[in-house]
Amino acid sequence: MYPLKFKPVYKEKIWGGTALISEFNRDLPNDSIGESWEIAAHGNGSSTVANGKFKGQELMEVIKSHGEKVLGSKARAKDYKKFPLLIKLLDANDKLSVQVHPNDKYANEYENGELGKTEMWYVIDAQQDAKLVYGVKPEVTKEEFASSIKEGRLQENLIEVNVKPGDVLYIPSGTVHAIEEGILLAEIQQNSDTTYRVYDWNRMGKDGTPRELHIESALDVIDFGSKPPSKVTGLEIKEANTTREILVASPYFITETLDITDRYQLEAKGDRFYVLMGLEGEANLLYQDQKICLTAGETVLIPASLGKYQIEGDCKLIRSYIQDLTEFKTELKAQGYSDEEIKQIAGL
Repeated sequence: MYPLKFKPVYKEKIWGGTALISEFNRDLPNDSIGESWEIAAHGNGSSTVANGKFKGQELMEVIKSHGEKVLGSKARAKDYKKFPLLIKLLDANDKLSVQVHPNDKYANEYENGELGKTEMWYVIDAQQDAKLVYGVKPEVTKEEFASSIKEGRLQENLIEVNVKPGDVLYIPSGTVHAIEEGILLAEIQQNSDTTYRVYDWNRMGKDGTPRELHIESALDVIDFGSKPPSKVTGLEIKEANTTREILVASPYFITETLDITDRYQLEAKGDRFYVLMGLEGEANLLYQDQKICLTAGETVLIPASLGKYQIEGDCKLIRSYIQDLTEFKTELKAQGYSDEEIKQIAGL
């Protein structure tokens, strides 16, 4: 086993642009790329390995032939049928629709066994005064929300927040949200492509007609009356030459940043896989007397059986993985962190 890089799967979107060229020197097929699926194994797009002996194979092919060596001993049976994560870069040159995603139960029942979609965003770049839609005002009822859509005044019921590079937002299923123009971000999410649009800024599609909305389904899944979401602060852990900040811990993924100034020793012990995405600088991954480079904007899958490896460089990465939350919290408490400190992590 070795760190797996993949060819991006590009998605043309009416709201897409060319930020991936200016930011990461990508060679894009056109000037309206809204999504780059960095690691994907979905019916709507699947990654192929770009390096090493598995080059040209799709991710699920590698999993099918090497199973536990890739996913780990603690992977769930369903993960062998459907890789649990979808890792993306999103370029919002224009506003995305105001939308919401279902949970697992609803998606399984109404979307042909699809997973639900809980996700998180890390803002890589944002124009001055960039904004996101991030939740519904807590006093808004389902009935009022539906009426405001019909009457063309939905925006008054939405919460907008300003964002800047480095901001992190956690978006559980049922949370109304929209990326507005001038934002480039990394998205870590469940492996799902189900979106219910509730408002599309009166925009026309390529065919000159309004894009499809999914208002009834959205009303079924929106979490009305919930506390307004807030930007993630995370739990900061200082280690030798590295600041590790745990941002999100959900049943679907745990995500943290690693801010490394020299080198950082890690180990894939056989129990779970890890995903690393470069945010800033350049990292060298040293493993088994070999080395690969990970630049900003690149993503790599660390197989569960890789063993010890280290990251060298002056760089910042996102690291994502899946772990039982009880086990995860027990580990943090054993390191001396209190319940109050652990609650700073979004999702806990």
